[in-house]
Amino acid sequence: MAAIVVIHGISQQLRGGYTLRDRLLASLRDGMALAGGAPGVPGDADVEFAAYGSLFRPPAEMLAPVPYYDDRDLDDYEQELLLALWRRAAVVDPKVVSPDDEVLARPPRWALRALAALSRSRFLTRVAEHVFIGDLKQVRAYFHDPEIRTAAQGALEAKITEDTRVVVAHSLGSVVAYETLCAHPEWPVRTLVTLGSPLGVPNLIYHRLLPTPGAWPGPITAWTNIADTGDVVAMVEDLRPLFGDRIEQIRVHNGAHAHDLRPYLTERLTGRAILAGLR
Repeated sequence: MAAIVVIHGISQQLRGGYTLRDRLLASLRDGMALAGGAPGVPGDADVEFAAYGSLFRPPAEMLAPVPYYDDRDLDDYEQELLLALWRRAAVVDPKVVSPDDEVLARPPRWALRALAALSRSRFLTRVAEHVFIGDLKQVRAYFHDPEIRTAAQGALEAKITEDTRVVVAHSLGSVVAYETLCAHPEWPVRTLVTLGSPLGVPNLIYHRLLPTPGAWPGPITAWTNIADTGDVVAMVEDLRPLFGDRIEQIRVHNGAHAHDLRPYLTERLTGRAILAGLR
């Protein structure tokens, strides 16, 4: 039974548990090896990958087109999330013009300008606009569709066993993991490692958490939150003021792909936190 469970973030609707294992296991092993772990640790049986991305995959139909979104498809929540990401990107990436440098009023299709500004950031390198809008819609769906929320949490619940000690959660997956752990104080999990987490984003994320924003996540005794200073999604880098000083807060440098899960996993301090949770 797996001692480690990894749960992914947004934009994984085309990947299941087996695909994620092929994509991420080597990165997980690299980080743990750098932290002093034994070669080949974790073994294949020691780690599971909780996958909920299929919840956001459009249903198959004969000759159905892939959804193609543009700025006109953004609702109020998605626009506010887009604006927050734009502000964060302007702070961490000199190539991105700040929304404060634009006119204060929001003219028709202002979101088009936001998307254009973000397209110059490292965050959206090689990411098509309609794909990014689809990612925003995944976040909205989690918070506005109770069935999606329950099913995403169920994907993690299905992987937790009496042997599970560590949950590693990336991006939106950190929100899923946090809420699920809060709901299961009886679980044997003792260590939570969050990577590129948006948990601290006010109004859009933090204040929508269940059961209570700021509650300590259930059975966890050690929580390490790791963020790249250039990670646009981790807008509130330090979670300690919101969730308590018991969190170990770490800043890392992932290079050009600040939000990518793989460089987070290959970081030595990520491996150290996971190894500590297994001891």
